[in-house]
Amino acid sequence: MKYTTPSRIVAVLILSSALSTGCTRSIEVMPSAATSPDSTPASIASIERVPLILDQVKISQNGAPQNPSTELDRRLLGSLQSLKLFSQLSLAEQGAPADNEKTLTAHVTIDDAIDSHPGEAAWKGFAIGTSMFLLAPVMDFHYDYGTRLTLEIERWDGTVKTYQAESSGTARYNLFSASPSMITELKGHVLEAGITDLMNQLVKDTTFYNASSAPMTERTIHSVSVKTKRRGTAAVSVSTSAPGNAR
Repeated sequence: MKYTTPSRIVAVLILSSALSTGCTRSIEVMPSAATSPDSTPASIASIERVPLILDQVKISQNGAPQNPSTELDRRLLGSLQSLKLFSQLSLAEQGAPADNEKTLTAHVTIDDAIDSHPGEAAWKGFAIGTSMFLLAPVMDFHYDYGTRLTLEIERWDGTVKTYQAESSGTARYNLFSASPSMITELKGHVLEAGITDLMNQLVKDTTFYNASSAPMTERTIHSVSVKTKRRGTAAVSVSTSAPGNAR
């Protein structure tokens, strides 16, 4: 099919308009609970601090098991280290503690839920294609990501405390602003919100982790669960790129 010059000009103008106005994107994160701004983290005296060992992290995505990464291990260890509640932090694979040493063991489970809305994306893509990209600037796509984190801290006497946090987020974008880095950024913000929530719960139980909180006796499992209070929170926009600023 042979295009006339006016047709080519119109096609170029349409494509240029779509590229220049269709690159807006934003990321919104919905944490599970708002952190009290006047809450002061408690601390533990150096003589009362004990080592903490991080067991292998268990991850699932939409119910399917996933392999954990060393980057995630470092991220969790870094968050725990910032609390200054433990004398030493290490991974379980680095060796077991001495039998007569008071030690805490952390077990982390992360359940991810992803919804890229493939059906909606398919018909919107078809509509944009048939309109020769005229609808690209006004057709929004979105990618939902949520995670539930469970942290179990097992004390040397077998007592276990369980903490849970949930966070979610949505990436909204136009046709030409979609990229793998945008999804990675969304997941990073959502995961960080969940980890922060867990750490905020952890610092409220400092007496549980004191070396003098329990004697070194035969291990007997006692479980105590701690959950955040569910209350409505507004979505927080953590990343927005306007037309002309998107890359």
